Amino acid sequence: MKRSAVKEFLQTLATQRWDDHRYYHQSRINQSLHFISAISFLVAYALVFVDPASAALLAWCVSMTTRQAGHFLFEPRGYDHVNDATDEYKEAVKVGYNIQRKIVLLSVWLAIPLLLWLQPSLFGLIEPSTNTKEWLHDVGIAWFALGVAGLLFRVAQLWVSQSLLAGLAWMSKILTDPLHDIWLYHKAPLYLLRGELLDPMHHVQHAQHVQQSGHAEPEADAQKA
Repeated sequence: MKRSAVKEFLQTLATQRWDDHRYYHQSRINQSLHFISAISFLVAYALVFVDPASAALLAWCVSMTTRQAGHFLFEPRGYDHVNDATDEYKEAVKVGYNIQRKIVLLSVWLAIPLLLWLQPSLFGLIEPSTNTKEWLHDVGIAWFALGVAGLLFRVAQLWVSQSLLAGLAWMSKILTDPLHDIWLYHKAPLYLLRGELLDPMHHVQHAQHVQQSGHAEPEADAQKA
């Protein structure tokens, strides 16, 4: 029983990774930005044990901005001929934060510094900052809390709409994405230098053919991106 649950969890995680890659990471610029984002996220991971506020500032200001710039500015939003899917469909089935959810999350992220600037004590809930360094520390802690809250909130949503396993698989995916993205997209900058703006996704088409043949192993071919 436990072995079956672990197998289902790993399969769900693999499927989420595969769909995330083939649907939402076709731009070589986006892939390259994810590579940069992943490296800075790993630095933030190490920093969180020493200075959580600084880790959050790095994660949100560098890791998240490069990552989301790739999605908002460079990822194709028209019909996806590789996967034979509309953009509306891909947004509707996205397991994590789709564009609409990201806009809400990023709006809260941008509002936090302004709120702490206008209300340093957060309406009496915290010790008010008295200088820029303390304000940045408070912003970092608030952003750290936002990251944790955003992660747990989406897990809860997936628990209700799909299953707890799907939510936990997605959380595991998000937390390990930096390592996976480095492995998956480390060659993307080289392809960009060669003038390739879009990943031809030959490995996706091959995997789709394999799946139709009844031998699906999506993660095995992902590294060829």
